[in-house]
Formats: sequence, structure tokens, C-alpha cells
Amino acid sequence: MKPWDPPEERLYGVVDDLLDDWQASYHPAFQGVRVIGHQWSPHSTEIRDFLGRNFVPHQWLNVETEEDAKQVLKTTGVDCSSLPIVVFPDGSFLSKPPAAEIAHKLGLKTKAEFPFYDLVVVGAGPSGLAAAVYGAADGLHTLLIEREAPGGQAGRSSRIENYLGFPMGLSGNDLARRAVAQARRFGVEILTPQEVCGVRVEGPSRVLKLSDGGEVGCRALLIASGIAFRKLEVPGLDRLSGAGVYYYAPMSEAFSYRDGNIYIVGGANSAGQAAMYFSKFARQVTMLVRGGSLSESMSQYLEDQIAATKNIEVRLNSSVIAVEGAERCETITIQNNKTCSTEMVSASALLIYAGAVPRTDWLAGVVERDAQGYVISGQHLMLEGKRPTGWTADRDPFYLETSVPGIFVAGDVRHRSAKGVTSGVGEGAMAVKLVHQYLGLL
Repeated sequence: MKPWDPPEERLYGVVDDLLDDWQASYHPAFQGVRVIGHQWSPHSTEIRDFLGRNFVPHQWLNVETEEDAKQVLKTTGVDCSSLPIVVFPDGSFLSKPPAAEIAHKLGLKTKAEFPFYDLVVVGAGPSGLAAAVYGAADGLHTLLIEREAPGGQAGRSSRIENYLGFPMGLSGNDLARRAVAQARRFGVEILTPQEVCGVRVEGPSRVLKLSDGGEVGCRALLIASGIAFRKLEVPGLDRLSGAGVYYYAPMSEAFSYRDGNIYIVGGANSAGQAAMYFSKFARQVTMLVRGGSLSESMSQYLEDQIAATKNIEVRLNSSVIAVEGAERCETITIQNNKTCSTEMVSASALLIYAGAVPRTDWLAGVVERDAQGYVISGQHLMLEGKRPTGWTADRDPFYLETSVPGIFVAGDVRHRSAKGVTSGVGEGAMAVKLVHQYLGLL
């Protein structure tokens, strides 16, 4: 018996959400994609991350410890030098495949159905997903293009607890999955993985060049490509990346480090969320924070949770200056930034959440960017009350509009934006309203 008698539109929405959550967590006898490889193989890690972030159910088999993996190698006739391999439900397999080849085999959509759209959104993080949902809901023929997987950096978050409407919190992957389902329900066309490598203006149209050589046009363009992790210049780090060293580590890696000693570089929310998640598996989690306080960059609720977790230690004024290991991360060297003293410690894994940079080279010479590459918009384009060079419209730029009329920007990639999931979603929604204003003036 139902505990209440709501209108049908309320009941069906609740049931849909429950079914979506059940489908995401239901694990029957596995008959899907399998990945076989070495535990410390960076390529294996990349494949698993790609499949997980694109919501492709898959099974990971470690060739060194699991008999099923060895049996698959016998069946396929593949030797260890050809690992990793991806085995598909029909029995076919790919050896050492790039992400694009896996996407093609899985039938992921990478080519647009139409040559022209009302709105094209580049980037499927919180800003891009929000814009796509609101744009399509408002009747705009919308295309969403994502170079890796939906969710952006937020999609890697183990727990987002301060997002409105989810009192118990939710993972970044769950948020991305729900947003993608919502976008598709409104008719948004999604290309992933697909990369935009250039844009040009042709009269009232904006034409995007894609990495596969294709092109797609639109009346309005929204740049919501977010930011990429910033690589650290630390000896040994690049060599062991993917083998115990991870930038914005996939949650699936937590199971590999049960009872281990994990070190996390960073002091913002993403680092704190990772510390809380990995503390459920690791024996000890140590946060290495360059600054003198967590409060400078972390939400108070998260700082309080970390302080109350017994197996999390926070070391302030600390930096990693070396990473060592034969085939995987084994030790790291920590420097005290105040005293310059150093200490070498054993480390099962090193997880890096140390800032990010925009990936906007494809916009060079088209829209104005700041010295770091962030896209400038709105009032920040107006110098001494003058409109930007080359501005063609008989009005000032809209708040989220770039130096080219009809090209908008939202989220972390925007110059002087308020970084974060909530503000990104808000900017994505706001951008669509400004797109309507722009289109109404054409």
C-alpha cells in the first residue's frame, strides 16, 4: 500500500529515480565487458576509468591474481605482452586499445546526426549538462560534445554533500548519470568521446571543427569545457603515473589499496572528499597540504568530517618532492615548507588534487583569454568602458558572452568564475537565458 496519495506526476518521477538508482547498483551474474590486465599498468587504469565514467558496466580481472583472467587469455590466445585486452560480450576483443577504438566498438555516439544546431555545448561537466538540459527543455535543438566522459572533474568526486536537494549527498558519477538521463529525456544529442579542436565564425553561424575531421555548425555556442588537472613537476611522478600515482583517482582504485598507506596532495574540497572515501579502505590516509590551514580552501563541513576521522592525518606546510618505485609507487619524499626538512616514507599510493588549468588552446585567436587561458566574458571585456576589439554587435556583451557575439562561456573555464558544482550549474542555466536573448536579436 502506498504511504501517501500524490498526484501522478509526483509518483512517476519518484519511481523513475528509484528504478534508475536500482539499475545503477544492481549487479547480476556478469555478462558484459571485461578488462584483463596487470594491476600496475597505466593503460589498464585508463581503460577502466574510461568505461566507468561513460557508465559502461565492466569487470576488471587482474591477470596476476585471478584464475578467470588466465582462462580468458587461454580462450583468446593472447599472451601477457598484449595486455591489457578488452573482451566484449560477443567474444571479440581488442588488445591495447585507445579509448576511441573502444568507444567505436561499444557504439558510443561520436558523430552528429545533423550539420547544424540551435545550440552546441562544448563540455559535459555540471555547467555543460545544465545548459544542455535547460536549452533542450526550452525548445533549442541542442548538441552536447564531451572529449572524455560526462561529469567533468565533478564526476570523479566520491561524495558531494552540499548540493541542494540531496540531503544525504551523492557521488559525482551519480550526479552525472542523472543529468545525462535528464538531458536525453529532453532530446539532447550527446557525442562522447569527441573533441573540438577549433572554431570559426561564418556570418551568423559558428562552425566547430572536430578531432575526427568533421564539422558542425550552430547559431549559438557555449564553452563549458571546464579545467584539466595541473601536472606536478616532481621527479619520478610521470614515470609512475597510473601505477600507484593518480591525478583525481577513480573511485574504483580504492579497492586496490585496502589496508594501505595513501597520501593525498591537496587541500581543497576534491582532496577532502577523496580522503574521506579512501579512509574507508586504507589503513591510513595522510593529506599533504601546501598551505598552513585547511580552512583557506575547504568547506567547513568537510574539514569537520576529516578531523573526526581517526585514520586521516593532515600535514600542513608539506609538499611532495620525489616519488620512487620499481614498477609502482613505493616511497615518496615529503618536504616541510617552513623548515625545508625532508622525510622519505612508504606509500601504497599517491593521489594528486593539486589544482587545475583550463584547456582552451583551441580558442586561441578567436575569443579573448587571460594569461592563464581562462575565457573572459561580460563586463570583464569592457576596458575603460570600451567594447572588445572586433566586437560586431551594437550592444555591450552579455554577462556570460565572450568577445565574439553568440559565443558564451560558463563554469570553471570562465575568467573569475566562482569554481564549484553549484555555481557551474547556475551559470549553465543562466547561459541558456542569455542565448535566448541573443537569438531574439538576430
